[in-house]
Amino acid sequence: MSVFGKLFGGGGKGGKGPSPQEAIQKLRETEEMLTKKQEYLEQKIDAELLTAKKNGTKNKRAALQALKRKKRYEKQLAQIDGTLSTIEFQREALENANTNTEVLKNMGLAAKAMKTAHENMDIDKVDDLMQDITEQQELANEISDAISKPIGFGEDYDEDELLAELEELEQEELDKNLLEIGGTEDVPLPSVPSNPLPKKPVAQKKREEEDEDDMEELKAWAM
Repeated sequence: MSVFGKLFGGGGKGGKGPSPQEAIQKLRETEEMLTKKQEYLEQKIDAELLTAKKNGTKNKRAALQALKRKKRYEKQLAQIDGTLSTIEFQREALENANTNTEVLKNMGLAAKAMKTAHENMDIDKVDDLMQDITEQQELANEISDAISKPIGFGEDYDEDELLAELEELEQEELDKNLLEIGGTEDVPLPSVPSNPLPKKPVAQKKREEEDEDDMEELKAWAM
């Protein structure tokens, strides 16, 4: 059995492989395990570094051993970092593949449903149905137009004659209003001034007398 077969629970050559969801779940569990291992190694590295500092002057051999262990832990930590990157890439690829599979499956179901819906449809029948609907709509519009037209029930009047009669009625009403306005009450006339009118200027009076003399001479000459 391969390493990935052991990791994902494969059953050998004849066994059925895991589903994408199962593989994704296994990879997530592995990522979580390696992340915890990282945290543990980081703590060990810090502890070995502290030991090396304490024994640097007192116990040189113990300090060297601590630095060696620190180097081993750092190497394991680097390996885990690389493994996590690979697992993360593989998990994202599986998630994308799983998403594409679900999308294609749903699209296939939609295509089958559409095909089932159109099985009993004939394009010629659809055209005939739409034509019938159009004809019935046109008939309904014609009926509505016919109903909405005013009907005189045999009473036919000359419109010019009616307009002339209307003008006569309006004129009679106007004359009546004018008579009512004129006969309601006498309009008072202005009073005659009590003061004597001013006398005409002497020059004007003299010019009028000269004009009268000229008229008399003209009459005498004409006779």
